Amino acid sequence: MAGTIEAGGTGVTRLQPGDEVFGWCDGSFADYATASEERLALKPANLSFEQAAAVPIAGLVALQALRDHGGVRAGQKVLINGASGGIGTFAVQIAKALGAEVTGVCSTRNVDMVRSIGADHVIDYTREDFTQKDQRDDFILDNVANHSLSDLRRALTPTGTFVPNGGGFDNHWFASGGRVISAHVLKRFVSHRLRPFLVSLKFEDLVVLKELIEVGKVTPVIDRTYPLSEASQAIGHVAEGHARGKVVITVRGEPEGKLL
Repeated sequence: MAGTIEAGGTGVTRLQPGDEVFGWCDGSFADYATASEERLALKPANLSFEQAAAVPIAGLVALQALRDHGGVRAGQKVLINGASGGIGTFAVQIAKALGAEVTGVCSTRNVDMVRSIGADHVIDYTREDFTQKDQRDDFILDNVANHSLSDLRRALTPTGTFVPNGGGFDNHWFASGGRVISAHVLKRFVSHRLRPFLVSLKFEDLVVLKELIEVGKVTPVIDRTYPLSEASQAIGHVAEGHARGKVVITVRGEPEGKLL
């Protein structure tokens, strides 16, 4: 979420009323919400509130998958499966910021968008199976789970790294859990690094994203916005599994969401 601080508790020292912030909290579909100080950072100066609200948690997942669990560095070849989604659009840009050569995989309608956010190569999955191509990648972030682990391993260099992130939306949590378990089992028997993980909500990483955004290396991609009164429609749109970037709920009746 993102908004303006209305008031702070007695233990708050870093932020003050009037500060424009972004971060995460429980119950953010509301005119007012509460959050602890370590869950908030000053909003990037070059973003609207709608854009800033789109950064957590997807940006944190992408950053930690690439930097911490993938060890992505300059010169490596990185493939993002599901490059047009909420996490994927951040991952493409962060991988470029880390100096990687990036391939994005998406549907036909999203090819131009994925290229526009920095992908060096874009594969239309309706026309080509990236696991059958000749190129091998040093790192794959899989946001879609539409290929077997053995097929994904074939697309990696001999010592490449694979991070599974989720499954089909129809059975999202079960599919995600199954792939995490499979990756844990397989990593004992193969040379590839299979690195399932759970995102860690770190204030320091929120600041890293803020800095990347302010220097122009990362820009949130917004599919569409909904008023608070249409929150159920917003969730339904995301549940269809074809959102381009992030979907944002805007609190009406106030200039932006307020925080207590």
